[in-house]
Amino acid sequence: MKKQPKSNKAIRENPEWTMEMIAKARPAKAFLPKIFGARTAAAMLKPRGRPKSPESKVAISLRLSPDTLARWKATGPGWQTRMANVLRESV
Repeated sequence: MKKQPKSNKAIRENPEWTMEMIAKARPAKAFLPKIFGARTAAAMLKPRGRPKSPESKVAISLRLSPDTLARWKATGPGWQTRMANVLRESV
């Protein structure tokens, strides 16, 4: 399928940015804080996301028999943590 050329109206309403336009640009949150959430200076220093755990875990791949896995899952939510605790105690 052939690409259609841009119409003159589209070019006038959305011109290509010049270096001068880029230099004058400001973040949207400066103009629309209710939409983009203006953050205070203190909030900007605070790291985002979940805090790092002192005891970080390591992801592994472990193959278990279906009946063993079914028994652990049958113990309800948190079965992975209980399994980890049993393994930790057995070492």
